[in-house]
Amino acid sequence: MGGVDYRPSVPPAIHAHALRKTYGDFVAVDGIDFEVAPGESFGLLGPNGAGKSTTMRMIGGTLDRTGGELSVLGMDPGLQGPQVRAHLGVIPQQDNLDEELRVRENLIMYGRFFGITRAELGPKADELLQFAQLTEKAKSKVQALSGGMKRRLTIARGLVNDPKVLLLDEPTTGLDPQARHILWDRLFRLKENGTTLVVTTHFMDEAEQLCDRLIVVDHGKIMASGSPQGLIREYSTREVVELRFGSERNATVVDELTDIADRIEILPDRVLMYAHDGEGALEEVGRRGLNPVTSLVRRSSLEDVFLRLTGRSLVD
Repeated sequence: MGGVDYRPSVPPAIHAHALRKTYGDFVAVDGIDFEVAPGESFGLLGPNGAGKSTTMRMIGGTLDRTGGELSVLGMDPGLQGPQVRAHLGVIPQQDNLDEELRVRENLIMYGRFFGITRAELGPKADELLQFAQLTEKAKSKVQALSGGMKRRLTIARGLVNDPKVLLLDEPTTGLDPQARHILWDRLFRLKENGTTLVVTTHFMDEAEQLCDRLIVVDHGKIMASGSPQGLIREYSTREVVELRFGSERNATVVDELTDIADRIEILPDRVLMYAHDGEGALEEVGRRGLNPVTSLVRRSSLEDVFLRLTGRSLVD
């Protein structure tokens, strides 16, 4: 059969074509196209204000689109918002838990909004607390939880209706590295169980960790799309040499570096040399007696992809 896949094609969980949102003269989302397959972990990577959260709100049916096509699980969220939201889990950028309720009560009360009976919610809440590693905090007040615990509780709450699609808007903003890794582990487990994940983030390491495929968004437009590793291969070199000569010298030494690297980027605080052999490039810098204050060889990341596509850093 030559490896040809004869299985019937599976309809996308999310389909967007020429999707657009404007506010007066301001274009927040500028005619973007993408599809998300069932069970896929799909990312929207870009800086704050790129249009990521606006896109998420349109998918969730809480914001009407200005133009284009959008379907979620075969339904139009603009026309069938309640039906779409019944199958979605939404994790907003800011935790909006009820601080006065206890941890387990937050799950019970949220489940009631979906018409789930208390008899069903008891075991469901216990299962979700175990998943979120919060069983021992079941009777604690929410205000007593750490930031990472609150984030895990928000995700547990978003799973109470067994959603087919989970929308996560900047899921780890404000968390320390340990809390981020715990959260990533919980999300990996959901993906393994077939939940479709849609993640917005401006953290390149998060996108690389979580996403099978992503779109790079800036000023409401898609700049590139593909797998994290595919995008890095296409738009960057294997390694990057970061050099700091001091703010006064960074720009003045560039002419002496251009023939060492495939490409050079000058940032306010450092010079980036893109090369397939970073150590070799750094050794050549030393041979020329250029003496950077600090130097670092690292592998290329999605940050470098974004810099190549837009001329600026994700954290500008």
